[in-house]
Amino acid sequence: MTSRSSTPGLARFNTLEEHAATAALHDACASAEWGRRLLDGRPYATVEELFAASDAAMAELTEGDLAEAMAGHPPIGRPKPGDPTSAREQRGMAGASDELKAEMLELNLAYQEKFGHVFLICATGRTGEQMRDAVRERIGHAPEREREIVRTELGKINRIRLARLVEVEEEARS
Repeated sequence: MTSRSSTPGLARFNTLEEHAATAALHDACASAEWGRRLLDGRPYATVEELFAASDAAMAELTEGDLAEAMAGHPPIGRPKPGDPTSAREQRGMAGASDELKAEMLELNLAYQEKFGHVFLICATGRTGEQMRDAVRERIGHAPEREREIVRTELGKINRIRLARLVEVEEEARS
């Protein structure tokens, strides 16, 4: 898939009934406001245009919208049971040692205690050690800095999930 071109999956997304498109967007990001903004922007001429709309919506989310988006993400090392998306994205923790899993649990709890939400990172392609090192570093951040990092990480996750959405829809039409 070339991200700058129109695809059959994107065309299908553009023409989904509102309830189906809303559900698909909610699967990508739990923020209702983010989903509403993307829904309102349809139709998209290119996947890149869809990504730009996602980035713009993410940049404008309020604290409450961000909290809603983060609530849709399980802690690193504990993907949602029966959720292939979180399992796929957290694949780097699947083969982690029991010691690393225990350390991530402790770090997740300390992070959540400090910031009031789960540690959020675009886990796709990262090893368990890389995620552990990231939480160790980020737990020392000021809350304002960490919120902006979380916003950036959410944006990365949303792009991956949107790309998968139009790819999956492409495959469904084949």
